[in-house]
Amino acid sequence: MPDRPGLRLRTLEDVFAYAAAENVTLRIDGTETQVRRPKAQRPGRLAFVSGKRKQNTIKTTTISDHQGRTLWSGAMRPGRMHDQTAIRTEGIAEQFRLHPTVRAEVDEGYRGLANEFPNQVSAPPREPNDIDNAPLTERYGWREMRRRQSSRRICVEHANAEHRQWQPLQRYTGRREEYGEIHRAVAGLVSDRAAKRATRHKPSTELVLARSMAC
Repeated sequence: MPDRPGLRLRTLEDVFAYAAAENVTLRIDGTETQVRRPKAQRPGRLAFVSGKRKQNTIKTTTISDHQGRTLWSGAMRPGRMHDQTAIRTEGIAEQFRLHPTVRAEVDEGYRGLANEFPNQVSAPPREPNDIDNAPLTERYGWREMRRRQSSRRICVEHANAEHRQWQPLQRYTGRREEYGEIHRAVAGLVSDRAAKRATRHKPSTELVLARSMAC
């Protein structure tokens, strides 16, 4: 737990209970690690081919707080499986039902989750129909909403970047069956280090105005 390195969030239930108790808005994102290609004629060989990266990958889901500190990382699945499927099979969607006050920021890959929990999960706004011919104010308004949502969500990408600093998660060359154990070990080390970073609090609006007047 951030600021409390001695306490651990071991399960998804712990993460959502922590977010509800501490009023933390979660950031959820998926990441992919390249793995070795299965042998020819092996059943399920195409299951690891990522439609996005056009490589053999294993996908994982990461949950961070607003400062990019890893709270949980897991939900390993073959690269061909959609992010939304992992959300449901791992029980993340069920946790939103059990904790109606917990909020999260996600990207386009979790559009279905945002549609199911519109008051809890925020995804980028959809592109207006015929955007090229839409009024200028509508186009700029849409782009500004996407930019703001992206800036709120980018911290989880920073968390994933911390994971990829470790060589095994840049390109994994071992047995795919053992990847989950390696990933969880790295994520645990990253989380331990991140939890020791002090929470940065933004100055209040009143304080900012007072400083401006003083200058």
